[in-house]
Amino acid sequence: MDSHDSDAARPVLEGPDIARVLTRIAHEIVERAKGAEDVVLLGIPTRGVFLAQRLAAKLEEIVGAPGGPGDPVGPGREIPVGSLDITMYRDDLRMHPPRALARTDIPSEGIDGRLVVLVDDVLFSGRTIRAALDALNDIGRPRAVQLAVLVDRGHRELPIRADYVGKNLPTSLRETVKVQLAEEDGRDAVLLGAKPTAPAGER
Repeated sequence: MDSHDSDAARPVLEGPDIARVLTRIAHEIVERAKGAEDVVLLGIPTRGVFLAQRLAAKLEEIVGAPGGPGDPVGPGREIPVGSLDITMYRDDLRMHPPRALARTDIPSEGIDGRLVVLVDDVLFSGRTIRAALDALNDIGRPRAVQLAVLVDRGHRELPIRADYVGKNLPTSLRETVKVQLAEEDGRDAVLLGAKPTAPAGER
């Protein structure tokens, strides 16, 4: 994912747009999973965690308030949501300065036999998701794994695709995609900008 700022950056999604696409993704998850009974959302730090939390809230709105009448999730049960740190599973650890470890927080229900939906902000080369799958393999054995991303910007280097996409955004390698979320950045936006000079091989 990209995190460069640029004076020429322009918004391609604003706050209301992000809210709408997350609502759509939540509906798609419910439709594809035929409910949300065994869904577990795991966000990839940092912004993927916030997106996963927002998706969990929208899923609960769709399937009914926990413990409410007609709630298919079960009495008092919320949609499990957590985070999955992939730092030590990345294939570029030797190419970059040491990274601070993020938090892995697996819901108490675990992931064995469940439908795990990985959530990230930007899908680019696919290497982040490959690392997430490796990390997941060390934690448990889900029934199935799906991927939800806010933005797919293309340029895949691995055979990985998202099951749920907020926005397909064709880009050149000379452009950056920066996701801003209120929890981390004070605002919701997806910005497209020109890439400054950067070391070769940056992802």
